[in-house]
Amino acid sequence: MSEFRFFYPVQIRYADLDAQWHVNNARFLTILEQARLSYIRQLGLWDGKSFLDLGLIVADVHIAYKAPIELEEEIQVALRVDRIGNKSMTMINEIRNAKDGSLKAQAEVVMVTYDFHSKATIPVPESWRKTITEFEGL
Repeated sequence: MSEFRFFYPVQIRYADLDAQWHVNNARFLTILEQARLSYIRQLGLWDGKSFLDLGLIVADVHIAYKAPIELEEEIQVALRVDRIGNKSMTMINEIRNAKDGSLKAQAEVVMVTYDFHSKATIPVPESWRKTITEFEGL
């Protein structure tokens, strides 16, 4: 995980489990979302006050499930921005056991910069591009 500079710890809850007593596949999207929101808040791209000012919307998600996650397992999401385009960015994620590093899932999420007030895509703000590029070392 040395290629990642951002890590988000996840507390697995009883409500995350399915009938087989592991984290339901749909919950992985929520885990990725929480990590993503933490990432953009940590970088100062969003203040967390109004979702209308978030500036990003999910366009595409691919998740490869590698191993089940069980209740009380300590999990960590590693996230990095791999590519910044004109109106989108690609985020790469790894979900791993925080203690032994075993891989639970890999994901690629394409986010589009979006103005929720006008309901239209917008170019990636230059300030975002600069902040992310500096943080990621792109």
